[in-house]
Amino acid sequence: MILRRAVPDDAQAIAIVHRTAVRASLSFLPDLHTAEEDLTFFSERFLPANDVWVADAEGQVAGYIGFDDGWIHHLYLLPEFQGRGIGPQLLALALADGRRRRLWTFQRNDRARRFYEARGFVLLELTDGSGNEEKTPDALYEWRPDIQKTSRRL
Repeated sequence: MILRRAVPDDAQAIAIVHRTAVRASLSFLPDLHTAEEDLTFFSERFLPANDVWVADAEGQVAGYIGFDDGWIHHLYLLPEFQGRGIGPQLLALALADGRRRRLWTFQRNDRARRFYEARGFVLLELTDGSGNEEKTPDALYEWRPDIQKTSRRL
């Protein structure tokens, strides 16, 4: 597996990873967008606005992460590549600069919540979902490098 920065030509593969992962792992979410709308979003908005990395495994994009100075916006893997250590490697790229990062995940996404909590993310807030597009209850998490240093010393 190779981790590399995404290029514009990766937009289609990233859109497929996103759509596939959401349908498989977050089946409780409403399907709000078409595949074409997903491609437009990743091509025109997501890739230009974020630092995006892909995991290239077995000749295909198996997962991706997109982040900026303060937020992790997306971290998704194809279902068949989950549990292989790719997610932690992608997350490590986003945290490598030691900056505080926040992210949202859905309250019902127990797997993601356990994943982030195991890596030092702290729950800040639970919402009723009225502020997100899916209108589904979500959870705000934060990773703080100062907490990580303290917990490693204990």
